[in-house]
Amino acid sequence: MADRDPPSIRISDSVAQIAPEQWDGLAEAADPFLSHAFLSLLERSDSVGEGSGWSPLPLLVEQDGKVVAGAPAYLKSHSQGEYVFDQGWADAWERAGGDYYPKLQIAVPFTPVVGRRLLGSAPELVLAGAEAVVRQNDLSSAHVTFLDEAEAELAKSRGWLVRHGIQYHWRDRGYGTFDDFLAALSSRKRKAMRKEREAARAGLTFRHLRGREVGASEMDAMWGFYQDTGSRKWGRPYLTRAFFDSAVESLGDQLLLFLAERDGRPIAGALNWVGDDTLYGRYWGCSEEVPFLHFELCYYQSIEWAIANGRSTVQAGAQGEHKLARGYEPVRTHSVHFIPHPGFRDAVARFLVDEQAMVAAELEALAAELPFRKE
Repeated sequence: MADRDPPSIRISDSVAQIAPEQWDGLAEAADPFLSHAFLSLLERSDSVGEGSGWSPLPLLVEQDGKVVAGAPAYLKSHSQGEYVFDQGWADAWERAGGDYYPKLQIAVPFTPVVGRRLLGSAPELVLAGAEAVVRQNDLSSAHVTFLDEAEAELAKSRGWLVRHGIQYHWRDRGYGTFDDFLAALSSRKRKAMRKEREAARAGLTFRHLRGREVGASEMDAMWGFYQDTGSRKWGRPYLTRAFFDSAVESLGDQLLLFLAERDGRPIAGALNWVGDDTLYGRYWGCSEEVPFLHFELCYYQSIEWAIANGRSTVQAGAQGEHKLARGYEPVRTHSVHFIPHPGFRDAVARFLVDEQAMVAAELEALAAELPFRKE
């Protein structure tokens, strides 16, 4: 049997330069955020690229003349838009005289959703390629964020450090309707949820628009909501207006928009992405403050839509213990970190041991607070 050629790592300047069928063949994009359409739209709309601190650097691994693996990678000049916070590591490294930035980041920009990050049939070669890029270019580190547990274990076996976090995901436990979900809750939580929904919906109408059902006026409204929320949360919204202008044409049925309207005028919106088995809640905003409307539009309507449309999971973004009382369950998230400098690596490893213990304790405490009826 002939020996296989050694694998080689190829770095592209953008996902857009890679053939869509080649990239999507690696991604097997049940996760819409890994699709060529989404990642290349980030580039075309200047949401990533020059001036953003996210320089596209997609990695491809070739062997025997074929692309066998890859990853959405970026050269980062800051730690914004990642939702796994390492600014303290950067400060410590730079106080010691090192340059933490640029660093190599394998991630979906601005998108804290859990899923695959090491694409194709040879994920270990992606990790090896990332290690080579770091060493050959004298970078401080490489990071893979919100990867799945199996990928995290693979990275750990190669000596990468594993970091844990917490998110809140809703899971379908065999509900046929939203009322079935309510019936699984304790009486007190069920009553509270019904009161919240009644208060949020008073005087309003709601529309669900998918893909090309989203018109220019509806996207204009959502852009305004996104701008308002983004400016209050992180100073400058990450996505550009060009992204919103081209989203429907480029992404089609990946998009799902929930709108709340008063007298035919949109006053709040929630923009979601649709995967094969998961609904991903991403952006929300409003022009009028209504009690509990955020919960209604982002959490309850997501659950209703997921049940009605056969999605077993809702991922509603980062953080937010308030999701717990609304039926979203705490889950452990994973990121992995390659740090070649021995002293710096040891310091981070010690920090992570303590942090993992705190995360484990918090997960246990949160699980005891779930709103479901006790059997």
